Amino acid sequence: MPELPDIAAYISALEPRIIGQPLEQIRLASPFLLRTAQPPLASVEGRTVRELRRIGKRIAVGFENDLWLMLHLMIAGRLHWRAPQAKLAGRQNLAAFDFPHGSLVLTEAGAKRRASLHVLEGEESLRSFDPGGIDIFFSDLDSFRAKLTSENHTLKRALTDPHFVNGIGNAYSDEILHAAQLSPITLTQKLTPLEWERLFAATRHTIGFWIEKLRDEAKTAFPEKVTAFRKGMAVHGRYGEPCPRCGDKILRIRYADKETNYCARCQTGGKVLADRSLSRLLGPDWPRTMDELEALKRR
Repeated sequence: MPELPDIAAYISALEPRIIGQPLEQIRLASPFLLRTAQPPLASVEGRTVRELRRIGKRIAVGFENDLWLMLHLMIAGRLHWRAPQAKLAGRQNLAAFDFPHGSLVLTEAGAKRRASLHVLEGEESLRSFDPGGIDIFFSDLDSFRAKLTSENHTLKRALTDPHFVNGIGNAYSDEILHAAQLSPITLTQKLTPLEWERLFAATRHTIGFWIEKLRDEAKTAFPEKVTAFRKGMAVHGRYGEPCPRCGDKILRIRYADKETNYCARCQTGGKVLADRSLSRLLGPDWPRTMDELEALKRR
């Protein structure tokens, strides 16, 4: 799923292309994309784009008369800038938003249709989509800690819950926790003051670094290949590769269609975290340390 840095890059790339331009036409290839009936979709056609905003992991396009298009890309949705009146051929193409100098095309990989489009009117309607998580760049350490300790969850869960923190998902939470040298399964109400300082600083630095990097890339070309697996990431998507800090192999926990990547030496004091499916299978034989894990692999 595109996260805060990815959405920021999309907005940076779209601003010079569509702000001040009229939306000539919207073409829907999938009837399941549109989730609202009022105002009608046609009400924004012909209107000029006034601004772009990020609402959590959503992109809001603001038009004249306080009308808005709200796009949520979900896991597999992506945006592409193509030639004017680009054809919508193929199952992955869901919609095209036609402007005088190009078409913004929404695609979604896979068979499931999770991406969504809402037509909204007024600031109140827009605010109703804000899940309430704090913006890491408009909060201080105390408010950050207060929000994440309002309920007792693991750090991984707290960082990726939009009700606690705004715009962070699976990929960048892995990077944050590695930078802070904290275990993904540590409970928020168990952190020491020093650990809170590390986590807050790591969150700001990690997200800020990737926002700046992806925005710089978007200045020269539209971000066509948005992915959760970026070159230069420390742990996310690097299972089995060496940790850039200590050299040990990156490990992972898998659950359903998600996985958490981490370094045992840097984050868990050398303890191998239990993978739900494998630990259930191995029971008491589940390796507790890196040495035990390596010995198990050699059997």
